[in-house]
Amino acid sequence: MAIITTKNSEVPIIEGGDGGIQGAVDTSVAERLSSPTPNPNIKVREPLLSEILDRVHRAKNKPEKIQILKEEKCEALQQICQWAFNPTITSALPFGKPPYIENEAPEGTEHTLLRTEGDGLWHFVKVNDKPADPNIQRTVMERMFIRLLEGLHKDEAELLCAVKDKKLAYKEIKDKKGKVTSTEGIKGLSIPVLQEAFNWDENFKKKDV
Repeated sequence: MAIITTKNSEVPIIEGGDGGIQGAVDTSVAERLSSPTPNPNIKVREPLLSEILDRVHRAKNKPEKIQILKEEKCEALQQICQWAFNPTITSALPFGKPPYIENEAPEGTEHTLLRTEGDGLWHFVKVNDKPADPNIQRTVMERMFIRLLEGLHKDEAELLCAVKDKKLAYKEIKDKKGKVTSTEGIKGLSIPVLQEAFNWDENFKKKDV
């Protein structure tokens, strides 16, 4: 599994002029020469995966949800959706919320990102009921997962716990009288939506292009 990264190009600062009228550079021209032209396609900040799925949750219809997933597609987002929806992939960790301490650091400060931690998620799953990492001890694996959660922003840690227990599919929790008391998961997130957004076939593999 690989995470794709991009590098920003350096913008040269052009200097010139000898101080005289003829050698002086018009300030408006100089600003255009030394400053990059804003590109609306360049993302200044990569959103948390929890933010992306929150947008999917709030999108009004299926086409909007699919479009958001297409626009924000990255390796880690596909990995957690595979874990949550692919029936051949199950968790090697105990069910329920692990005993971790939430990272209270503000977003964009002292926390790791789930989109850059995707390469290590395979340690925590089973494929066709066989551990993906048969050499790791259970206690070591659980400690690794807790360290991962404590390093992430608290919203992404909560998301990863839901992924672990396959709770991304939307569900309404009702009381004995049939009244909805709470909900869980991402509204409208389903296997057909993921297949269309990520170009997966019925086996959760990328279709031949």
